Amino acid sequence: MQLSNKQYSQMVKKQSPPSPKLKDCAAAFLVGGLICTLGQLLSELYKTTFALDEERAKIAVTVSLIFLAALLTALKLFSKIAKFAGAGTLVPITGFANAVVSPAIEFKAEGFVLGVGAKIFTIAGPVIVYGTVASVIYGVIYWVTTLF
Repeated sequence: MQLSNKQYSQMVKKQSPPSPKLKDCAAAFLVGGLICTLGQLLSELYKTTFALDEERAKIAVTVSLIFLAALLTALKLFSKIAKFAGAGTLVPITGFANAVVSPAIEFKAEGFVLGVGAKIFTIAGPVIVYGTVASVIYGVIYWVTTLF
């Protein structure tokens, strides 16, 4: 039986459950906000308790959030949070840490060189490459436009 694209789309629409967009947005906002709030609380903690200056506190917060995201990924909790929060877990530092740690854990059984080493950047690698290329292009455009 040959189906046209329109018929196929209608069949898919009929079989697919509707997405609870409002609930998804609220969950993403809540979890993303909680991650950012945690970052701010850690910053204040590092500045007051450990007497770090602003710059060092920022570095400590970055390291802490990366560590927490990696730990939650290793404990298989990050994916449960992400399932609930969707894009809310993609706050850059935590989402990137998860994107690096997940393949490393998944391919650990294949060894450190061919498993972890070869696969660790399968998800994050394209983000790094395209981010770097986009930054260079933007920098060149900015440089050219400020010359004149």
